[in-house]
Amino acid sequence: MDLTVVAYVIYLLVSIALTIWVARTLSRNGRVFLADVLHGNEKLADAVNHLLVVGFYLVNLGFVALYLSDDDTIGDTRGVFEALSTKLGVVLLVLGVMHLGNVYVLSRIRRRGMLEREQVPPVAPQGWVAPTAGA
Repeated sequence: MDLTVVAYVIYLLVSIALTIWVARTLSRNGRVFLADVLHGNEKLADAVNHLLVVGFYLVNLGFVALYLSDDDTIGDTRGVFEALSTKLGVVLLVLGVMHLGNVYVLSRIRRRGMLEREQVPPVAPQGWVAPTAGA
């Protein structure tokens, strides 16, 4: 078997496994943020969480597929390791950026929800007072 094909297979296996691991971590922990932002609406939090995870999979697996091809042929074992380190390093960087992007978006959504909750008066109005002539 050609060493380039071996490198491709290893690259795909490791990249897909890393993508699945990061997506599951985001899904499990992001759900807590979403439930808080959506005022405890669990069904909506689950739906939004699922949509975010699907988008994460599509973007990352699409990148992994596009980044698979290589113009260089690999001639020895050293070449396999060098090609894998470059490809997996870039995939890890993309996964990290996507992860940080998701965390940033979730924290922004949560912060906006907290600000909206703070704008509600703590005590309901008791009534209104007519304006005075001097004011």
